[in-house]
Amino acid sequence: MKDLARASGFELAGVAAALPTDDFARFEMWRTRGMAGEMKYLTDRRGAMRADPRELLPGAQSIVCVGKLYNTPYPRSIEMKGDTSDLDRGWISRYAWGGDYHELLRAPLGKLISGIAGIHGETFDSKICIDSAPLLERSYARAAGLGWIGKNTCLINQEQGSWFLLAEVLLSIPLAVDTAAPDRCGTCHRCIDACPTEAIVPNGAGEWTLDARLCISYLSIEKRGELPAELANRVENHIFGCDICQDVCPWNRRAPVTLDEHFGPVEFAPGLERMADLTEVEFRMLFRQSPIWRTKYEGFLRNVAVALGNSGNASVKEPLERLSRHANSVISGAAKRALGEWEARHAV
Repeated sequence: MKDLARASGFELAGVAAALPTDDFARFEMWRTRGMAGEMKYLTDRRGAMRADPRELLPGAQSIVCVGKLYNTPYPRSIEMKGDTSDLDRGWISRYAWGGDYHELLRAPLGKLISGIAGIHGETFDSKICIDSAPLLERSYARAAGLGWIGKNTCLINQEQGSWFLLAEVLLSIPLAVDTAAPDRCGTCHRCIDACPTEAIVPNGAGEWTLDARLCISYLSIEKRGELPAELANRVENHIFGCDICQDVCPWNRRAPVTLDEHFGPVEFAPGLERMADLTEVEFRMLFRQSPIWRTKYEGFLRNVAVALGNSGNASVKEPLERLSRHANSVISGAAKRALGEWEARHAV
């Protein structure tokens, strides 16, 4: 199975049983505490479907879990903070630099299924899952031996780090399962200490979890409308997602990189002033085939306005003033708030 997965283009692979996982109780507690924020797909019936993978494929017996490396040889966000000129650039999470990963993973997963069919020789049912499916994929990836779930809630592989996109294939055939990976975070707290919004919090059971309502990735991608003022000031120059908790992780010090051009940046840390001038048509042309499309034009320009205000540079006043006159009330509202704080900081 692992050889088939590698031949299909995946760096990590393992097998877990298609049975309920004990982690569902943690998930239930997490969403009951409201930590999913406005992500209704985690709190409605789709959340409850995560209790059993057989809700997705009746008769499922095995889950082939795979990981696709997306790390590229470009600087990390924390490596760019020493230069004040970088305050004028917006940070985009590494996984979103290239094309839509859902499409990038679908063909290799189809190739993997074909390989399994060639070996198995009998008809079977299968289902491809790529993060939008209601499946506790990190839990099954851990059970399949791909890595452990770190304090930052990312799956971490001991040899290769955490820069992986996860996907799964549910199968109606039995396969030998792998052994779950042990937790190797130990007493390390670097991700917790580095988070600007303190989003990694105790879960009440002696472990750590992510309060999505505080997470920069949630705020810049999933949160609609204006951002809470007390958090907007702490998202720094992030305009789509955040990598800080992975950037500081010791297990990523020697993380391998991929030369796959699909993961190279369409826009690497783009200039904020240039992004502020994007029309809706230009935004669509630039990001329609990118994960950044998820924010839509309104959310993206809101994020740009917030990042401009957080930069504190004198040059941002003019683009903030233009955004404050934007026809979209969310964009103009974010710009007005940022402009007011900029003027307060620069008052003589």
